[in-house]
Amino acid sequence: MRYSIIASEWLAPLGCSHVYCARRDTRRAMKLIAYFRSLASTFFQPTRISTEMEEELRSHIQHRADDLERSGISRAEAERRARVEFGSYQRFKEESHEAMAGQFIENLLQDIRFGLRMFYRSRNFTAVAVLTLALGIGTNAVVFSVLNGLILRPLNVPQAHNLYTVEHGKDNSPMQSYPDYLDLRDRNRSLSGIAAYSVTRAGLNVGDGHAATAWLYEASGNYFDVLGIRPYIGQFFHSSDEHGLDSAPYVVLNYAFWRSRFLSDTGVVGRTIQVNKHPFTILGVAPPDFGGTELYFVPDFWVPMVNDRQVGGGNDLTAHGARGIQLVARLKTGVTPAQSMADLNFVAAYLAKTYPKDDDQMSFSLVRPGLMGDMLGRPTRAFLTMLMLLASLILLAACANLGSLFAARAADRTKEIAMRLSLGSSRKRILRQFLTEAVIISLVGGGAGLAGGIVLLRWLSAWQSLPTFPIHIPVNPDAKVYGVTLLLSLASGLIFGMVPVRQVLRVNPYEAIKAGSTGTIGRRVTTRDIALIVQIAVCAVLVSASLLAVRGLARSLHSSFGFLPQNAMVVDTDLDMAGYAGDAASVMQKRMLNAVMDIPGVTVAGFSDMLPLSRENPDNVPVFRDGEPDRRLSNEAAEAVAQNVSPGYFEAAGTTLMAGRSFTWHDDKNAPRVAVINEEFAHKVFGAKANPVGLYYKLTDGTRIQVVGMVEDGKYRSLTEEKQSAVFLPIMQSPSSSTWLVARTSRDPQEMAEALESRLRELDAGLPFTVKNWNGELNGALFASRVATVTLGVLGALGVMLAITGIFGMTSYSVSRRLREFGIRIALGANSRSVLNAAVGKAFRLLVIGSIAGLFLGMTAPQLLSSIVYEASARDPFVLGGVILAMFFVGLVATWIPAIRALRADPSSLLREQ
Repeated sequence: MRYSIIASEWLAPLGCSHVYCARRDTRRAMKLIAYFRSLASTFFQPTRISTEMEEELRSHIQHRADDLERSGISRAEAERRARVEFGSYQRFKEESHEAMAGQFIENLLQDIRFGLRMFYRSRNFTAVAVLTLALGIGTNAVVFSVLNGLILRPLNVPQAHNLYTVEHGKDNSPMQSYPDYLDLRDRNRSLSGIAAYSVTRAGLNVGDGHAATAWLYEASGNYFDVLGIRPYIGQFFHSSDEHGLDSAPYVVLNYAFWRSRFLSDTGVVGRTIQVNKHPFTILGVAPPDFGGTELYFVPDFWVPMVNDRQVGGGNDLTAHGARGIQLVARLKTGVTPAQSMADLNFVAAYLAKTYPKDDDQMSFSLVRPGLMGDMLGRPTRAFLTMLMLLASLILLAACANLGSLFAARAADRTKEIAMRLSLGSSRKRILRQFLTEAVIISLVGGGAGLAGGIVLLRWLSAWQSLPTFPIHIPVNPDAKVYGVTLLLSLASGLIFGMVPVRQVLRVNPYEAIKAGSTGTIGRRVTTRDIALIVQIAVCAVLVSASLLAVRGLARSLHSSFGFLPQNAMVVDTDLDMAGYAGDAASVMQKRMLNAVMDIPGVTVAGFSDMLPLSRENPDNVPVFRDGEPDRRLSNEAAEAVAQNVSPGYFEAAGTTLMAGRSFTWHDDKNAPRVAVINEEFAHKVFGAKANPVGLYYKLTDGTRIQVVGMVEDGKYRSLTEEKQSAVFLPIMQSPSSSTWLVARTSRDPQEMAEALESRLRELDAGLPFTVKNWNGELNGALFASRVATVTLGVLGALGVMLAITGIFGMTSYSVSRRLREFGIRIALGANSRSVLNAAVGKAFRLLVIGSIAGLFLGMTAPQLLSSIVYEASARDPFVLGGVILAMFFVGLVATWIPAIRALRADPSSLLREQ
């Protein structure tokens, strides 16, 4: 017993006295040495320590036997009485082991070895438990990694914590105008820097004779300085390089683009390349870990924004109403976001007063950067938060499933527990053994789930969801993901490992050994029943969410967009990329249209400067009633989506003309300004008038435009948007180099794509363009709905699997324990219905309770999915009926085998076995 004395004396607090301080310190030092000596002996000489402990315990018994023998009784009787008085030899041995230094680790290793042996003996149980946890923890690891990459992880720039995106207006749009940016840059007092950038594309020729489309940032001269980025090679452009429009023909290459297109050639610095057939000089290469200020998009290179006329084909740097750039700002040290917003809104008041027609009621706010502010950030955060919640429910269902399995396993090990208790083992030690086994299972399952998750995450990082647009999903796991996975594994093990605690604490060794492995099945609600109800409710929630997503996707595919993408081909290009500008662009557009119309199989064709539901966001134009004298933004009648189209576009797009006429080639610059509006525009601007044809409306600058036609409403930005006012203008009156050519045809899409490409190459071999069918172009608009459908479908399938295994496990275990009872029932003449009710009735009752609870919880899913899924409604009969059928299918599949087993119980063979 000296080992326990050493440990207890060392750990006991000692009093302090100035007389005995030196002596006390000496004792402490000696005890410390003795403690570590004992600790070392425990690890390096476990056999010797165990032998000494055996001898010491045996000596206590022998000393007592000697005393009794001297009293006159025989030696055998003295030893028997000494052992009786001493009590449980094994219990004292365990207590002595636990009191020794380092014994906890030795006991833990013993528990691990014993647990591994038990798992090897029950390999089916181990495989099911590991797979269940791998699915639950792996799902959480994947979802958290996406959440971490898009929401939690800051931009990879120095001091990213004080970097913000500047939004404006009541709609919280991140799109700003360049003149407003200049005023914010020069008049603010709370920012250490504010930079502007925009995403665009251009035609690129690096000197190899091949022109290709490239994606880039147009950035203000101080862009890299505000972000604090240093070049990998060469240098960056700066504000000092800007000396007016088209004054800084410089390029900074992205590291990955430099490696792939220039083969890591360090001699590219100073080299001249062609951007939209304009010469630009390469200044340097960005560092490998920097991909811009939008998480979802990595550009090929950066150019100064003052060269927008050459790169973007426009001249929007002087108009306060041209909102096409984004702003990223860095706070000064010690300034809070609220203080900065107050400062920026002071500038906004100046802008509203100075430029009332463009900046009336202007306001600014600061939001996290990386996802176009709240434009993409808010729905992304809502969707990923919902996914994280559902993934957590998956893990909760997995823990409930394993809790039931562990409880059933503990019930089967009742005789083992009773034997260990009767031999002197403590209930605490047995519980620790159960928790150790649970944690082992959870760690192995977590490791397997993380390994599978890493494979999936690497695929997601390399996945190009939209081939014509460089979507990038930065979801590679980092230390946070590994840490969260470890915590989830440990927590899961403790959660389901605690389920059998009550069973262990209530085991009566005498009764358990006498009764053997049999037991009774009570009719009260147990912990396992509650766990199963939780599983079923989680399954119902997941099925509801997945059916909502499926229903929304189906509706979006069959709803009215305001155009017909079927049997239509689109050609996407920007003529500025081939050097066409001004009147030359209009001439080329007519040549392209005539060439396409001559292709056999093309019935009608037209073009527009943008395509509804495409990657490009259409401009919003404030419109005013014809009699409105004060054209401030606060007096606007509507804010309309503006689209410039050619004659024949409505016919090619399949847009129904409700009243009036379409455009002709006579609607040019020399003709009066005209427009075609949609029904929502007519309702907002002209009220209840049935036919708005012939009426006028005004623009901010006072221009009067006559309405000559009205078309049906449609979708313009996203499938989930509310009704939008839209105005269509003749492209000859509002020229644009951006060209989306639409050709309606009855020919095979592949053949038509080849014919279109061949004919356009004949016009200009150096013109970059892409040809696809219109349904393919809608992939971008349907991307969010499809991702939601697939993701929620997978989660729903996981929930169904867990519910099936949970119900099957409980029902199968119950039937196994009651086979003798069922045999007696059948022998006494019970019919199949009563046997089925006794065997699976409880499971179906729990299924009904859990399904009802899940349906009520599933009512929250539409609110979370509304920004992504088209017309999500939990009251949809398809969704309600689908959930009911799915849960009935779950119950039927899960109870089929146990029910057959109960019905086939043979009374004679069962009674012989007993």
